[in-house]
Amino acid sequence: MKVLITDEISDSGLLPLTNDPRITVDKKIGLEIDELHRCIGGYDAIITRSGTLVDEALLSHAQRLKIVARAGVGIDNVDVDAASRRGIIVVNAPYGNVNSAAEHTMAILLAKCRNVGIANISLKNGEWKRAPFTGHELKGKTVGIIGLGKVGGRVALRCRAFEADVLTYDPYISEKRAEDFGVKLTSLEDVIRFSDIISVHTPLNDETRDIINAEHFAGMQDGVFIVNCARGGIINEAAMLSALESGKCAGAAFDVFSEEPPRSEVLKKLIAHPNMLVTPHLGANTFEAQKNVAVDVSKEIVNYIDGRPLSNAVNIPRFDPDLMDQMKPFMELVTILGEFMSQLAPANPSKISFTYNGKIARFDCDPLTICGLAAMLNFSTEQDVNMVNAGLVAKTRGIAVESIRSTETDSFSSLITIDLESPEGKRRIAGTLFEGTPKIVKLRNFPIDFRPEEHMLVINYQDRPGLIGKIGTILGEHQVNIGNMSLGRLEKAGEAMVVFSVDSQVEPETLAKVGAAVEARFIKAVRLGVR
Repeated sequence: MKVLITDEISDSGLLPLTNDPRITVDKKIGLEIDELHRCIGGYDAIITRSGTLVDEALLSHAQRLKIVARAGVGIDNVDVDAASRRGIIVVNAPYGNVNSAAEHTMAILLAKCRNVGIANISLKNGEWKRAPFTGHELKGKTVGIIGLGKVGGRVALRCRAFEADVLTYDPYISEKRAEDFGVKLTSLEDVIRFSDIISVHTPLNDETRDIINAEHFAGMQDGVFIVNCARGGIINEAAMLSALESGKCAGAAFDVFSEEPPRSEVLKKLIAHPNMLVTPHLGANTFEAQKNVAVDVSKEIVNYIDGRPLSNAVNIPRFDPDLMDQMKPFMELVTILGEFMSQLAPANPSKISFTYNGKIARFDCDPLTICGLAAMLNFSTEQDVNMVNAGLVAKTRGIAVESIRSTETDSFSSLITIDLESPEGKRRIAGTLFEGTPKIVKLRNFPIDFRPEEHMLVINYQDRPGLIGKIGTILGEHQVNIGNMSLGRLEKAGEAMVVFSVDSQVEPETLAKVGAAVEARFIKAVRLGVR
């Protein structure tokens, strides 16, 4: 795999990649857009920070690209929808720099409250002035936090440690989470109206862009302080400048801007304002954070190569990280069931149903459904289908997909069943885990019991004496060694389904001879991605 790095990334954090002989890493920092477009086609993965725009134009040149890794929390520089349409996985590092971002928020907040920046300049200029730099304590102030996520939550705890009262607005959290942080969950209007200090900690999207605008500034207390260490554009910068110029806002501290580096006249005036404390997007710029996010995305790329689940993919349904180890065997099972079904079922399915029975049904099974769907569709289409675009591909092909969960089960602690409907009829396959190993227990309506192997032979025929011997003889004559066999039937001398695991591929000529010898109603050589 070839990996392109386009922004400054910690070398020590890249060791999971550079120490892997399967991976070639190229660092090309500061490429012009046309240069990046010319070279991206030769890479399987790209690692960026905020300095590279991974948009539709870039992705249209990225024929080999499988994964976009954003070494940081925000993904507003990545067109996730465009990546998803191409089956490209987008991963980020949501935990690697949150502590650094929270600490930087507190650093510039406290520096602004105590006039550290301008006092430092004054003293360096040979002055000894104290009165002009009289500041404010955090103790007893009301701090409004917009967005109580990973960073916002840490800022809330730190403000509480300074004995401030904290209000928070976040439509996606519960009262319980707010209580856990010791803060009051309220409306955006109340945060705007009652806060002495307001700090924003949301992603940048259509919902949060200009979440604080001129109208909001008008409703704030006189002398309010504003802090933005999240994303430029969350606060309307023209309105911010007006609030500073009018004196409505006593001061502001910004680490991020809607345009980086800033070029517009509004931003230049905002940055130059004497009551504005600014830093050039340093929130994640600690040695610790840079290493952490690099390690996190590097490990995700290695996980991708190894076929392991990705913990931080933003465009794939995923399990709670605490459940990942528990769910890995079920992901392997549903993938095998999907691959098996795709090779036995008729083309052009109209509906695919995934049913989860027993203990597995207690969990969110959507990632399992997408995993199994991707395995099925990847075999039957020319397009590269994975967990990123499986749902889109199914929708495009007019396939209805449903997921059913029930804790009731007859014989197994957990059971996964896939049912497929098509104009040619219905098909079913079911499997379970035995001591953590996948096992298939039903084909169509036939009870069966076998462990999937790379090469399998499936035969449906009318059972009668001597047929198993004939099959074995023909396979032996063609140097195909049988490893195991499982026979399922509903009644004596009735219709039967037999599955052989074999040590090598069964060639079409051999398949035809076996089919003729037993008068097979159905015969198929199946190859699975297991070893």
